[in-house]
Amino acid sequence: MNAQMLNLIVSFVATIILGVIIIPILRKFNVGQVVRDDGPSQHLKKNGTPTMGGIIILAVIIVILGISSISYPILVLPLIAITGFGLVGFIDDYKKLVMNNTKGLSPMKKILGLMLTTAIFIILYINVFNLSTDVIIPFLNIPISLSLGTFIVFTTFILLAASNAVNLTDGLDGLATGVVAIIMTFFTVIAIQNGDTEMVILGFTTIGTCLAFLLFNSYPAKVFMGDTGSLALGGAVASIAIILKMPLYLAIVAIICILETISVILQVIYFKITKGKRLFKMAPLHHHFELSGIKENLIVNAFWIVTIAACLLAYYV
Repeated sequence: MNAQMLNLIVSFVATIILGVIIIPILRKFNVGQVVRDDGPSQHLKKNGTPTMGGIIILAVIIVILGISSISYPILVLPLIAITGFGLVGFIDDYKKLVMNNTKGLSPMKKILGLMLTTAIFIILYINVFNLSTDVIIPFLNIPISLSLGTFIVFTTFILLAASNAVNLTDGLDGLATGVVAIIMTFFTVIAIQNGDTEMVILGFTTIGTCLAFLLFNSYPAKVFMGDTGSLALGGAVASIAIILKMPLYLAIVAIICILETISVILQVIYFKITKGKRLFKMAPLHHHFELSGIKENLIVNAFWIVTIAACLLAYYV
């Protein structure tokens, strides 16, 4: 058996075991979802569903990458992004769900935590691992070298945008989990072709964790990942794209996450310009489709299919 493939199996099994252990604990201590009453009415039945399940994802990825980084030090980079972003999400979830602070972590503290993690990632990337600032242009497959300043700004944007985009996508049962698994499969295939063992390990570990988590998170969800999981997975997606010199490919393979983010931005802008009118029935985009009468599982399946099609386009064209 391929040594890297073993990471997929181990992460899959470990996630199932932790899920069986942790989900009942979350339920026992009433660490449950609080559903907005202005959202889709069918979501009201999700009230009380165990949340913060992202600690399962976070724990498995941290342990496997931590052990693997002993032999493959560059794995420290995604480990920093995933752990840092996941920790910010955990604090936010903890304040909301355990301490009953409806505001959670303040926006300023949240962005500071994400920025600090991003800064550490970039410093290690440039000064410790001495990686290049090359970025591959999609379809042309031509690398261009960015100036140091441009690379820092661009990489900061990718890490922050990816983590928040996955966070916004996490609004339907299994949606973000499945989308991330598909995107990571695309990058893992590229890593295999490049002979990039480290990124294959990252990819397989994340895929295995996501697939196993889907057993609990797919419709009807028995657990939600919360910000703990969504921010951490965003860090995984951004890390593998940056290290493979393919962050621009996220514009294609992460099209669903991008559309979800754009829908929120447009909703806010339109609301302010029109003084109270809405462009969408509700944002992010998946809620608009729900309120338009489309069933949740159909939306999730459609978004997965679009992501698969986008990944095939990025790979073959």
